[in-house]
Amino acid sequence: MSVHTSDSEFWLFGYGSLIWKPPPHFDRRIPGYVTGYVRRFWQSSQDHRGTPEAPGRVVTLIERSFWETLDDHHTSESDKVWGTAYRIQADKVAEVREYLDIREINGYTIHYTPFFPSDGSDHISTLVYIGTPDNDQFMGPQDPQKLAEHIYRSVGPSGPNMDYLLSLEVALGGLSSESGDEHIKDLANRVRMIERADSDKSHTTDQAIDHKLKRIGSTDEQEETEK
Repeated sequence: MSVHTSDSEFWLFGYGSLIWKPPPHFDRRIPGYVTGYVRRFWQSSQDHRGTPEAPGRVVTLIERSFWETLDDHHTSESDKVWGTAYRIQADKVAEVREYLDIREINGYTIHYTPFFPSDGSDHISTLVYIGTPDNDQFMGPQDPQKLAEHIYRSVGPSGPNMDYLLSLEVALGGLSSESGDEHIKDLANRVRMIERADSDKSHTTDQAIDHKLKRIGSTDEQEETEK
């Protein structure tokens, strides 16, 4: 029997920074995947990895059936989008649900999707925030090199856009032997090449990025709810 999101048990799926920056008040964290979607850096970020004047880019999920109608430079052979499901403590569900509903802005809306744990156990119904193609922050297909250059130079209140990309690459690699994402890997490789060629760089990937799971104690401490 599968587990469902309800008023007493609330599961959240993270496919971007939530993989390494979990929500507050979770008591279970499960790696796994959803199907029927493609993950892309096609969402504009004016609030975390960019500014209104110079938006960065963060990931969103695209329904695979819609994505197949688009002219994308990156292929996606796998039907699995890997990430992490979090179960929120029962006595904190109302607080976290209200917090997420308020904080999740900049084009993202609430959806529900089956999540399949990596250990093969029964699927879970999870809430997920998605920037759908009809929101005004959705950018659509972009040339990979231009996108990598945009990510490289973008900075927002939560830090450099490239840190988000490189942290996501590392976080995905730690979930499973099959959890890598070619779209993410290609962009990360392009950003590293841009940085090596940039003799006037002011930010370097030689600076260690802390990829450890960052548990926080309250909604007030949450830096970002990026997906």
